[in-house]
Amino acid sequence: MSESKRSSRPTDARITRSSRSAESRDSGSGHDEKACKKQPDSPLAQDLRLMNVNASKGKPLAQGHGGSSANKSGGGLASVARLMKMGRCKNVVVVAGAGISTASGIPDFRTPGTGLYANLEAYNIPYPEAIFNVDYFSNDPQPFFSLAKVLYPGSHRPNYVHYFIRMLHHKGLLLRVYTQNIDSLEKLCGIPDDKLVEAHGSFATASCHLCYTPYPAEDAKRLIMNGSVPTCTFCTATVKPDVVFFGEDLPQKYFLHTQDFPKADLLLIMGTSLQIEPFASLVNTVRATVPRLLLNRHAVGPFQRNPLRRADRMELGDLEDTVRQFAEMLGWNDDIVELMKSQERERLDTPETLNSEDKDQVVEWNQFSHQCIPTLVGGRSAKRQSGSEESDSETDSKCSPSSCPAK
Repeated sequence: MSESKRSSRPTDARITRSSRSAESRDSGSGHDEKACKKQPDSPLAQDLRLMNVNASKGKPLAQGHGGSSANKSGGGLASVARLMKMGRCKNVVVVAGAGISTASGIPDFRTPGTGLYANLEAYNIPYPEAIFNVDYFSNDPQPFFSLAKVLYPGSHRPNYVHYFIRMLHHKGLLLRVYTQNIDSLEKLCGIPDDKLVEAHGSFATASCHLCYTPYPAEDAKRLIMNGSVPTCTFCTATVKPDVVFFGEDLPQKYFLHTQDFPKADLLLIMGTSLQIEPFASLVNTVRATVPRLLLNRHAVGPFQRNPLRRADRMELGDLEDTVRQFAEMLGWNDDIVELMKSQERERLDTPETLNSEDKDQVVEWNQFSHQCIPTLVGGRSAKRQSGSEESDSETDSKCSPSSCPAK
């Protein structure tokens, strides 16, 4: 019964989602480390090293990283921006976690106090990750279905970070974006399907969790929203959205990484704790001379090492603010703002895409302090809020409402 779903996937390439930390794999095997050291610097890596030296002259460096590419003044960010403006980065791969969506009002997973895992007491589960565990779901699907009512796409809008990624595509630079997110905001902002790998699945389709027989996604959503349990018409087991649970196979599209990461000439890592395998280890599969730029609230994964790999750069802080700064360095900010405006105008001109609240509102767009601020006439206004102090965040991004309307 499961062969129809897995027949096109090589039997030796089956990979399941795991919560095991990638810490032991950050530096790779000893053989890989020696091989990396033997590789000569590529022209791109040489340019990046020289740019970082020039950018950091006379400027304070972040503590704990030996001054290598982590300087507080944004030298690492500026050096990568200059490489991109020089046309040296034409195959950009983006690795994204839930942190790119917190500015849309969607909570991350591990931020103490505000993260999803910190607020699951109402679901009466033995441990937080159980809500995404396929074995636990088999015994009791109700906790996940209760949470699914909140997680189903449609209540949130893409934010500036999503549109930055779309601008990479618009500029012809995006090779692929690999996302851990199941909120579909990458699709909603206009990133084409062929440029997107939803490594942990999505709510767009549904199937039996036991025999994998497809089930109409809208019917599954309607039943779940009404408090009912959708069941398979073939084996009567429980149907769920095709979100990848712990213990389940990753989608076949995930294996595009074997083609994409060797081609990459720039890796952007945004809003992730790099704790979920095998996704976390993807960042270690680019060539050693390829620049890896981490945009996050905290250093994670291989960026916790001291010293960093010679081509590694990171910029720590609020993700949306950092990405906006990056876009301004590239000269893209106005284009992104206009793209956000046009996308919202298009949405408002298409009545079938609006919910009942949207239909009663007129949205007037204003630009203030380089942000799109929607004024909802007759409704509430979206206000930027500063998040509380976080640590060990799944997304390492300050949780604030989107610069586009978020319901």
